[in-house]
Amino acid sequence: MKEMIVKKLKEIEREHNVRILLAVESGSRAWGFASPDSDYDVRFIYVRPTEDYLRLDKVRDVIELPLSDELDINGWDLQKTLRLLHRSNPTLFEWFSSPIVYMETPFAADFREIMMDYFSTKKSLYHYISMAGGNYRDYLKGETVKAKKYFYVLRPLLACRWVLNKGTPPPMLFTELAEVELPASLREEVATLLDLKINSPEIQEIPRIESLNEFLDAGIAEIDARLSVMKEAKDSDWERLNALFLAALSM
Repeated sequence: MKEMIVKKLKEIEREHNVRILLAVESGSRAWGFASPDSDYDVRFIYVRPTEDYLRLDKVRDVIELPLSDELDINGWDLQKTLRLLHRSNPTLFEWFSSPIVYMETPFAADFREIMMDYFSTKKSLYHYISMAGGNYRDYLKGETVKAKKYFYVLRPLLACRWVLNKGTPPPMLFTELAEVELPASLREEVATLLDLKINSPEIQEIPRIESLNEFLDAGIAEIDARLSVMKEAKDSDWERLNALFLAALSM
């Protein structure tokens, strides 16, 4: 599958006249809980020729391929990427720490070298608790629920706990998060659920697990309360981002 994905990425470079700087897996496969029928969520950062950034008419800053049964591929322009890093976009911290890399250039190492200087605890918490709360309300309130939805709430909630306790972006792998942030009393139950998730189709439904729902209820409320009194971080400077942008143009 990796060969096919790299081939697709090379086609994108030719068809759109861009250079891909980093391409990674970003979804359940990178999180370590893909089901047998999970698709591939490929995300990439690309740079255009210099003249495209000097045009008076705006060039679109995303490239999206039509969805297929197996592949979900889209990417962000370099300029968009660096502007989002300035705002501490949590998605970028995930992409640049993905354990599954399809393409990489020296730009990725340069990006990783400075990205922590733009990390914001509060923005990261907002991102993950919004994800946890939304998925919890939408998918885990019924008598029966899709097994996979527990992980789309558990992972962002544990990510919040990691951010609060360690002050760094959370790791991509769910098992790494759970080992540090999941209470010991829930580990056996979550391990059983994880085995079910990995070995069952995406649509697998199970009875609601009350012990997990209680943990999620309390955890989401706690993060919301802490966020309500947390101060905003000061904005970081643009100088290093501008330098990184210019360096990537000349690579």
